[in-house]
Amino acid sequence: MKCPGQDSRYWKPGSIFEAKCPECGKIVEFFKDDTTRKCGHCGHRFANPQMDFGCASYCKFADQCLGTLPTELLAQRDDLFKDRIAIEMKKYFKQDFKRIGHASRVARYAQKIGIAEGGNMAVILASAYLHDIGIHEAERKHQSTAAVYQEQEGPAIARSIMESLGASEVLIEEVCDIIAHHHHPGKEESLNFKVLYDADLIANIEDNHKEKPADPEKIKKTIDSSFLTENGKKTAAEQLLK
Repeated sequence: MKCPGQDSRYWKPGSIFEAKCPECGKIVEFFKDDTTRKCGHCGHRFANPQMDFGCASYCKFADQCLGTLPTELLAQRDDLFKDRIAIEMKKYFKQDFKRIGHASRVARYAQKIGIAEGGNMAVILASAYLHDIGIHEAERKHQSTAAVYQEQEGPAIARSIMESLGASEVLIEEVCDIIAHHHHPGKEESLNFKVLYDADLIANIEDNHKEKPADPEKIKKTIDSSFLTENGKKTAAEQLLK
């Protein structure tokens, strides 16, 4: 069965439209399911400016449906998946704005560090938004928010969320592994783990500093000794030693 969104029998006015070539400015006709079109005047191939990847961000059949996508559209799809993970995290935490705010800051730092380090941003950002997702279950089952209980309860909840969004098993496994020991790095860790660890450490130091301001020299020593990536250290210095 063909996806209704891609089946021309269900198309409406506007499903065939015109767009200007970004190179020469000439008009190029697009069908809504075209991922790219080649300009008949200058030969430049460019992405469909109205391509909608709402379903592709979570549908497990997206690759078969859409085929091989250009790099800029794959990036758009990753952004949509990141946004859906963020929405599910906020829905799960409901009115717990403290945890929502913490996860959002970790994701912001993780994105900056991950891009600079060259990590897998889908894994990094899913881990960032979901790293503390087990904290409510930890409180309910163990009457504690201790790291070990968060790590114990988090992976199953994270898996359920990612499966509901159609994430690949490979991505789910890596994210769950990171969550399961995100406070306890081993001797050898992946770059994606290191990025998440550094981003979370920045946010935790910020949170602790609000409750009990720390001496800048002590923060500097922590940055030099505890962070796992060079860009994590750089971002920490920018945020914590203002």
